[in-house]
Amino acid sequence: MAYIFTAPKRTVMGENALSACEAYMKQYGTKAMIVSGKHVTKAGMVKTLTDSLDAWGIAHALFNDIPGEPTVEMIEAGVRAYRDAKCDFIIAIGGGSPLDSAKAIAAMSVLKGKIPDYMGKEITGEFPPMVMIPTTAGTGSEATKFTIITDTETDVKMLLKGEALLPDLAVVDAAYTVSSPPSITASTGMDALTHAVESYISKRANAMTDMYALSAIKKIFANLPKAYADGSDMAARTEMAAAAYQAGLCINNASVTLVHGMSRPIGALFHVPHGISNAMLISACMAYVKDGCEAKFADMAKAIGAADERAADSAAANAFLEALAKLTKTLEIPTLAEYGIDPERFAALADKMAGDAMTSGSPQNCIRSVEKSDLLKIYSSLW
Repeated sequence: MAYIFTAPKRTVMGENALSACEAYMKQYGTKAMIVSGKHVTKAGMVKTLTDSLDAWGIAHALFNDIPGEPTVEMIEAGVRAYRDAKCDFIIAIGGGSPLDSAKAIAAMSVLKGKIPDYMGKEITGEFPPMVMIPTTAGTGSEATKFTIITDTETDVKMLLKGEALLPDLAVVDAAYTVSSPPSITASTGMDALTHAVESYISKRANAMTDMYALSAIKKIFANLPKAYADGSDMAARTEMAAAAYQAGLCINNASVTLVHGMSRPIGALFHVPHGISNAMLISACMAYVKDGCEAKFADMAKAIGAADERAADSAAANAFLEALAKLTKTLEIPTLAEYGIDPERFAALADKMAGDAMTSGSPQNCIRSVEKSDLLKIYSSLW
C-alpha cells in the first residue's frame, strides 16, 4: 500500500546551523516576529538570533510571553502582537511551548473564529512562513504538523493538526540545548522516546517511520542518561537533537497512540509538564498493549541491546519493558503520588480523562485495540 511521508520543507542541522540560513530567512519576509520564552531570552539564545537577523538586514519584534505550555489566551496575545508589529513571518526559538505557540499564532493570524473551533479538524490556509529553532531535544515540534494548545475554559489540551502547520525551515543545532537543566533534559528526552515508541507500534506506521523510530529509540537509550548526567556532553546532546527530530518525523506520519492520548488530560487538569506526564505513563501503557504487538516490542529490545537477536519475541518484549522502567528510574521520573497529585481528585476525574483521551483519537492508533474501559484500568494502575 502506498503512503505519504511529510516533513518540514527544509531542515538545516548541525554545528552553526543558523549561520547557513541567511538566504532562506531573506526569502520569508522583511520583519520577523520572534516567539520565545523568558528563560531562552535570558540565556542569550535570542540575542544570538537577533544578532544574525541584524547582520542580514531583517527587522524583528520579540514576543516572549510564553511562560508555560501554551493556552488559548497566550495565542490570542501573540496574534495581536504579530499584527501590531506588522510582521510578515515568524521565528520560534525555544522548547516545545514557543514552537507550538508560533504555529498557532501563524494559523490564527489568518483563520477566522477561535482556536477551539479547529480542534479535530484538518487546518488549512496560507499562513506566514514559520522557522523553528528548538532549544530542547524532545518535542519534535520543529518537524511536525501538530500543535497542542490548552483550552482553559474546558481544561482540554487540544491537538490541532494540518500540513499547513509544517515549518518552512527547521534549524537544529545541539549547542542550543546545552543550557537545558537535567529535569528538562529528562522530560523532553522522554517525550522524544514516547514519540518514537508510539509511532513504532502505531497502526499507521510504515517503512520510513519504522526506520526513523528504531534509530531514535537506539539513540535515546544510549545518550539520554549521558546528557542527563552531564549537560555539557556535546556528543550526547548532538545524538539527542537528531533523535528528537527523527521522532518528530515519526509522529508526523504514524501519529502517537495510547500514551499521548492519556497524558494530555493529566497535563490539562493537573498541570503536569507534557514530557513528565508521558514518562509517568509510558511503562504502564506499553505493558498493557505489549501482547498485541510483541514482535514490535522485540524489535525495539534488540535495537537497544536489551535482548539477543535470537531471543523469542515474548522474552525480548519483556526485556524492553524492563529497560524502559530502568531508564525512567535513572532519570528520576516521579510517580503521580510523588508529583503531589491527590489520588481522590484523580479518581474523580478519571472518567473525564479517559473520555477526553478517546475523543482525541490517539489511543485508536495503537496496534492493539483499546476502549475507554482499558484506559480507566491503566489510570487506576498508576496508583
